Amino acid sequence: MRYASGSQTNDVVFEYKYSLLEDSYAKKERKKDVKLVSIKITNNSERDLVFGKDIRLTYENGSSPIVMDKNKLYKSLRQKSGNFLFYLLLTPMTFNTTSSTNGRIEETNSTPIGLVIGPGIALGNLAVSSSANKKFKSDLEKFDIQGTTIAKGRTVFGLVGIRSSSYDALKVEVAPLSEEPKSKS
Repeated sequence: MRYASGSQTNDVVFEYKYSLLEDSYAKKERKKDVKLVSIKITNNSERDLVFGKDIRLTYENGSSPIVMDKNKLYKSLRQKSGNFLFYLLLTPMTFNTTSSTNGRIEETNSTPIGLVIGPGIALGNLAVSSSANKKFKSDLEKFDIQGTTIAKGRTVFGLVGIRSSSYDALKVEVAPLSEEPKSKS
């Protein structure tokens, strides 16, 4: 993946990209004011860092984004399958054919195509959305970066959900190395 933006803070290189989702997930992202962000962090410092503790996301203006839990993010953006059941309303649909001779209707055939079309479309869409939701949830779990230790000299990739209606510039803030308490002698 090519990351569109980035910055460097205290030997930590941060890159990120908005607009990862397509189709119905992208629509939900806009509707719910949620942004899924792909991030890449390279730790060039001399210590291990924990994302969410030693490293945290901030906007360029200094304010903090609302980082969402992966489960809340999934619930906000997943495809809901209930609407696909409306295709079952097509079930009573029939295809009628008639023939006429000398202006008189003689034969009428009725084929119940709705018995195939309605359930077929509904079940097909249910299967596709269920599969897409499973993959989406799997990706969120696989690339969950919250609490991940980034060893010195290593690069990690992850996904973060942010509650926001805009695509504000992001950066990372690295906590300073805390000093050990001095012992009394």
